Amino acid sequence: MQTRLLPELLATDAGREADSILRACVHCGFCTATCPTYQVEGNELDSPRGRIYLLKNLLEGGDVSAHTRTHLDRCLQCRSCETTCPSGVNYHRLWDIGQQRLDQVLPRSVGERAFRRVLTAVLSRRRLFSLLASVGYSLRSFLPPSLRHHLPMRGEGMPVSSAERAERHVLLVQGCVQPGLTPDTVRGAQKVLHALGVDTRFATDEQCCGALEYHVQQTSGGLARARANIAAWEQALAAGAEAIITTATGCHSFVREYETLLADDPDYGPRAKAVLAKVYDIAEFLADEPLDTLALADPGRTVFHTPCSAQHGQNLQPVLQTVLARLGYQHPPVTDSHLCCGSAGTYSLFQPAMATTLRDRKLKSLQVSQPERILTANIGCQSHLASGSDRPVRHWVEDVARRLVTE
Repeated sequence: MQTRLLPELLATDAGREADSILRACVHCGFCTATCPTYQVEGNELDSPRGRIYLLKNLLEGGDVSAHTRTHLDRCLQCRSCETTCPSGVNYHRLWDIGQQRLDQVLPRSVGERAFRRVLTAVLSRRRLFSLLASVGYSLRSFLPPSLRHHLPMRGEGMPVSSAERAERHVLLVQGCVQPGLTPDTVRGAQKVLHALGVDTRFATDEQCCGALEYHVQQTSGGLARARANIAAWEQALAAGAEAIITTATGCHSFVREYETLLADDPDYGPRAKAVLAKVYDIAEFLADEPLDTLALADPGRTVFHTPCSAQHGQNLQPVLQTVLARLGYQHPPVTDSHLCCGSAGTYSLFQPAMATTLRDRKLKSLQVSQPERILTANIGCQSHLASGSDRPVRHWVEDVARRLVTE
């Protein structure tokens, strides 16, 4: 693709990066076949190729309008197009750069900016969100459907593990909304790891991974949280933790980008690289553990939803499939399993109509086999699917923990 980006943009690192990404696109259109919003809308501008044209026009100084923002905002950032693209176009990075430029030339309204700041401030603060979620659950039956939708019913509680200290220990990343919405995910991870002789600890100074802020163009706040986490995790590693374990593939996907996002930081760039060498998704960590030593009850009929952050963000799908098979799961194939469920971080809050359409399509595919439970690997997908499902939706590690046979 030929480009003529504005000189002032080409004078910046981000501008040069965007130019390189645009030039990699060959207009083939393979991305349209795997784009969820294009499958729903059938509009070229709601496809990655169409959005790339909008971004190119924006970065070349062309006219932009609310029409431009509508189609860019409708993107899920699921990165399915990147998996499909034969040219390796780094679409999600181009979208980030373009959105930052669009906010400069076509600022959002004061009300919209305020809503986004309040929302991210609440969601990214674990204690505050957990408190508000607790209040919400106590009043759930009185809430309007639009709010109740975001507080899916919880399953039966799982006791906090009180296993004795083991010789090995890891640091468990708690996340920001997960403790408030699905506390049994971390408790389940603790229980499984303890059964394997691995103790779990938490970092008191840990913050939200930063994805919530970064992807609504509050980039400075997102990067500040990344730096804070690097410092907190360094202390945990220095204290003997053999690994940093995440249980949400969405968080894990963003954390894996710390080194790239902080590449220009002479202090935190190298530190991020050193820390990331010890960061694992729970499936990656368990892949090297003796899972055959676990006494597990029969899993029954389950089906697995692979989050986009596992499929397209970091190619975790093969590891997940292998680990789940070793744990006795035999999941049936799911039609259009590569398509997003519509959660996509805060997307379901900003684009509720599209998010609901994609959720209902995904649930229809997942329920073909009449499963007893739906399993997934990300808090966003779990809560979003649960809001429309008549079957329990769990993180797979919680399900494994509930299957552990105790004498």
